Order: sequence, then structure tokens, then C-alpha cells
Amino acid sequence: MCTRESGLQEDPEDPGRGKRACVLRVDRVPPCLLTLCLALQHVLVQSSMLVLTLGLLQQQLWLPEGDRQRLLASSFFHSSVSTLLQAWLGTRLPLIQTPSLEFIISALVLTSKPLTDVHLNLSTSVCMSACEEQPSVVTGPLRELQGMGLTSGLVQLALGASGLSSLVLRHCGPLVLAPLFCVIGFSVHREAALLCSDHWGIAALVIVLIVILSQHLRLCSLPAILGATRHPVCRMVSVLVPLLSMWAVSTALQRLGYFHPRQACELLSTLHFQNTSNKISRITLNTSDSLSWINLNSTSVLPCITRNTSHSASWFSFPLLGTMRLPLLSAQGVAAGVAAALSSLISSLGVYLLTARLLGTCPPPPAACNRGLCAEGLGSMSAALLGGPVGLSSSVPNACTLGLSQCGSRRTVQLAAIMGLIVGVSPQLTQLLTSFPLAIHGAVLSVTYTVAVGTGVTYFQYTHMDSARNIFNIGFAVFMSLLLPRWFNFHKTFVLTGVASLDVLFISLLTLPVFIVGLLAFFLDNTVSGSLSERGLSSSTRRKRRLDDKTLDHSLEHTGIYDPPYLVQRVLDLPGFRIIPFSACRTQANKNVEIPLQETSDLLNSFEETQITGAMDTHPHHPEF
Repeated sequence: MCTRESGLQEDPEDPGRGKRACVLRVDRVPPCLLTLCLALQHVLVQSSMLVLTLGLLQQQLWLPEGDRQRLLASSFFHSSVSTLLQAWLGTRLPLIQTPSLEFIISALVLTSKPLTDVHLNLSTSVCMSACEEQPSVVTGPLRELQGMGLTSGLVQLALGASGLSSLVLRHCGPLVLAPLFCVIGFSVHREAALLCSDHWGIAALVIVLIVILSQHLRLCSLPAILGATRHPVCRMVSVLVPLLSMWAVSTALQRLGYFHPRQACELLSTLHFQNTSNKISRITLNTSDSLSWINLNSTSVLPCITRNTSHSASWFSFPLLGTMRLPLLSAQGVAAGVAAALSSLISSLGVYLLTARLLGTCPPPPAACNRGLCAEGLGSMSAALLGGPVGLSSSVPNACTLGLSQCGSRRTVQLAAIMGLIVGVSPQLTQLLTSFPLAIHGAVLSVTYTVAVGTGVTYFQYTHMDSARNIFNIGFAVFMSLLLPRWFNFHKTFVLTGVASLDVLFISLLTLPVFIVGLLAFFLDNTVSGSLSERGLSSSTRRKRRLDDKTLDHSLEHTGIYDPPYLVQRVLDLPGFRIIPFSACRTQANKNVEIPLQETSDLLNSFEETQITGAMDTHPHHPEF
């Protein structure tokens, strides 16, 4: 029976009652059963993102049923490998890695070329074996997508090793982060609605259950057993319980004949049959603000990723075995990879800061952010070499799930990665795990992405919102980041430079909402004149945030969660690694600023306040990172 924990009640007179207090910090380990439940919750949220990803890509790739299952299983495997790299070598935050929207958009731009160009130009590379019974027409595009992923991984690795993130974050204030988080949250609203349309009743019930468990029953905890610590279990498993419950209900309704789930491609393409005037290619890009990409010609209906019960998936299929082919590096693929990597840089840095904000801990130092980008680059490169179609970056819905559960234990993410590895080598388990109705996946994405929007809104409290400068900058950045991708989706031939690779690069960048909002918000906030008070960087605002942060009791231990393992730190401290580019990933510089870090738990205190004001010589006593 659930009991309300009196020790967790909020004092209405406490000025810091609105602040978040993480139930389990990054370096703490929950009980075994709870750890297993939280890990399974991460895997199920990750599966929602993978289903959306492959549902968008599969209309461009003609995949037989067996290949689709193996591709989905290998995506779990590659994502889990990258997750372990992130948790061990990267930021050390509890972040799950998945194919992000930035890679999907660039991949769809790349594969939207006319089919004659794709297949005829790649006919030599596709027909690698003359003895094949039926050459697969997807081999060429898939290898080109692997080349795009390999390129993006190399760019991510270079950006992380060069220390560019510290230079970018040094000039990012609240008016840059707030629009960024809002647009990240808005990025999949149409796709989530289309997935929910599979059955609005099931989707509504999942959303209602998540809201009740995470908000109304957030202080309820199970009775302690054998002196164990009491945890607010209702909030911690607020996504897992609705998922499993509605899965059982939908399965029963399906057996009784009252519910007939639809296919991913059927839902994602219903919005796009209306526009058939554009005859650039048989596969045309046209969907929503962020992923409006797939428009099927009425004469060309592609196969879909389905839950085909007639196909018997194998129980074991290692990604290295079978039809492994090396990536194909083309000029267009390299251009798409560069665009995806640049947008992924903005999105990943935002996810790092978002996670730290949701968990109530100090923001990651620049060295941790650089290591995180390097880990994502290594993950994307390994995925491309093992046959993955797109690159990898930090998962937004999994990061937002941490805000709902308020459990940031790194151990749960590591266990989730191990579970993902097991699922990744078994297409049969993958088929079972992804057998959830699409309405459930849509509901999960709908709820989790709202957390990013809400987090972005909280940054407005640090700025002068009555300022005409701020009103224009925020409105212009957000509106244009939604308008430009939409317009270029319908006018793809507007950018014609005569060089195909440059066309792919510009179209990819102009249809990436996260890249546009990050670029516009960064440019306007740093070029339009305004006082420190207007920008949320004044000394009084900093003092207020420091006082608020003291209510969270941030100690020196919070800064240590970003330190790499002992062996990794020893390697980075070797004389040969103390030069560029490896110095950008070393934490030696952070050891001299432990006192400022423990006093500045807000996202802006460790970057904007100490470095922007330091650059302006306003507070010369603040050390530089």
C-alpha cells in the first residue's frame, strides 16, 4: 500500500520549495529490484525513439522483413555500446544514446535524391557479389547512410577533442538556452500526434497514468521492508507502469478483435498523400516542421516495418555477422554527415545541461562536455562500421524521463545498456520489445518532450522579460526555427548551387530546427546590445541564483560525478596527452575551481557567469575554465 512520505512534504513558506531535489543522485545505487525496473524503463523509452527513427527511414529503404528486424536489433546494439562509452568515458551523466532527429533529417535529405541517381550511380558498388540470388536495391543507400554516420562521427570526435564546446558555452546565456530547449521539445510534436492516432484512447490513458504517477502521486512511497530505504516508487516508475499496463490491455483488445494496430509507415505517411505536385523524385520530402520528410507517390508504395507474425525472427544474430559491408563515402554523404554533426553538437550540449538541470546537480564542466562529444563520435563511428544507418547522440526522451522519475543513478543506465546489448543480438527479443502499439510510443514521446519545453521556460525567470530586446530575440529565434524548415520542405529546389554536395549541406542545415534556433539565439543574444540585467547575467541575478542553489545543499561531491574513471584519468594525465587536442578532455583545470563550482549549481553559473563576465573584465576574480 502506498504511503505519503512526510519527510518529502514541501513547506509552503520555503522560498526554494519549487526547486527540484533528485531522489537518487548520479553516484548512488538504488535497490536491486528498483534498479532493474528503472533500467527496463529506459530501454522501453529508447525503443519508442528507435521505432520512430526506423519508421521514418524505412520508407526510403526497401527492406525485407528479416533485414528490418536485424536493423532494428543492431540499432539497439550500437546504441548500447555508445551508452556505455558515454557513461564510462564521456560526461558520466545517466544518458542513453539513440539515433537523434538531427541524423534522421540529414539521412532523409540524403536518401531523397531521385532513385535513378541513387541506384544507377551506385550499381557498381551494389553488385558486389554476382552470385547473389536477388540483389538488394537498399544496399547502395544503406552504405551511403553508413558513410554519412562515419563522417558525422569523425566530426563529432574532432569537435569534442578541439574544445569547441567550452568556447560555445562561454557565450550562452538564458536567452540562448531557453529557446533551444523549447524547440527541442517541439521537434516531434507532429510525429508524436501521428503515432498517437493509432488509437487515441490508449494514448490518452497512457498520458493520464503518467501524469497521475509522476505528479499527483509523486510523494507516495512503498512501505520499507527489512529496514530498507523508502523511495517514492510511484514517481520513479511513472513511465514503466503505464507502458506495461496499457500493453497488456491493448494485447487483450487485439485478441478479442476490438483493436487493430496499424503500421508505422501508414501513420507517418497519411499526412503526405495530399501533396503530389512535386515530381523531383519518387520519394519526396514533405512532412512536419522538423521531420516533414516522407511523401509517397501514389504509384510507389514502399514496404513498411510491421509486426509481421508470419515472419519468424532469429534468436541470435550478431551485428558483425552476415551481410556486413563497409561504408560508402560519397560527397553528398559527407555533406549530410557534417550538417548532422553540427546540429548534434548543439543538441547534445543542450541535453547535457538539461539533464544536470533536471537532476538538480551542478552543470558539467567544459572538459566533461568535450569527453561527451568524443564518446558520441566514437559511438557513431562504431555504429557506421558495424552497419548502422545513422549516427548516435544523447536521447532527449530518456533525459526527460529522468526529470519525471527524479532518479539519476548512473548504474541504472549502465544496466539498461547491458540489457540493450542482449536485445541487440536477438531479433526475436527486439520483435517482442517493439510489439507495443504505436499509440503507446506516441504517448511516451508526447509526455517526455514536454519536460524539455518546460525546462526552457524556467530560464525566463533570470531575464528581464519586459524588455523589447528579449521579446523580439526569443520570438524571432523560435518562430524562424519552425518556419524555415517548413518552407524549405516545400521548396527544396530553391537551393541550387550546381554542386550536389553543397545542395545537400545547405538543405540539411536549413531543415534542422535545432541548428537554426541555436544559431539565431546565439547570434542575436551576443550581437544585439543589451544590459547584463536584460540578458540574465547581472551580479544581483547571480547572487539570487547562488542563494537558491544553497537550498539544494550542493557539496563538493556533486562536482566529482563528472570525473572520469581512475585509469582514464591517468591516461589523460600522461605527458603525451597534455597537448592539443587531448587537453580539452582533461579535468586538471577544474580542480582549481572546486569552490566556485560547488556554489554554482545552476546551468549558467559555471559557464555564463564565470566566463562571460570574466571575458568582460567585470569580475576579474572569477577563474577561467
